Amino acid sequence: MGGAVFTLVLMFGFFGCGSEKNLPVVNSVDLTKYAGKWYEIASFPQSFQKGCSCTTAEYTVMANGNVEVKNNCIKEGKVKGITGKAFAVKGSNNAKLKVQFFWPLRGDYYIIDLAPDYSYALVGHPNRDYLWVLSRTPKMDEAVYAQLLKKATELEFDTSRLVKTVQSCN
Repeated sequence: MGGAVFTLVLMFGFFGCGSEKNLPVVNSVDLTKYAGKWYEIASFPQSFQKGCSCTTAEYTVMANGNVEVKNNCIKEGKVKGITGKAFAVKGSNNAKLKVQFFWPLRGDYYIIDLAPDYSYALVGHPNRDYLWVLSRTPKMDEAVYAQLLKKATELEFDTSRLVKTVQSCN
């Protein structure tokens, strides 16, 4: 996510109002295995990502156990990015994170599906207005993508809103 490109996420909905339904998450996440580069395969369109392609997120576990988050995309031919932090929610076995790009605001980041080998992830927000399909590679097998859409639908996400991310920048 880049500078002003991604600021609006912080102002509209990402931080929720507390009235959302429960969103089940995976049993546990090894943050060391989750660390590294992820490619956004699809997401619900958000104003802060308008005009972006080749969107990636890179996670690095810091010495204090928190996670550095670097989100980037290509917009108007230039790399745009933003760096923040993520904090594991106590009692969630690292499956629920609070992501912060601007102090003191923190948004929910729930890992709702994760490949055993950490090759893909499905991430959402309890208000069902945010959903990301992530992969370790810029392309995802269509059968895996369909499986993740089915899971998201079962969790009451409106998957008709998903838009695939252009990842042909390399």
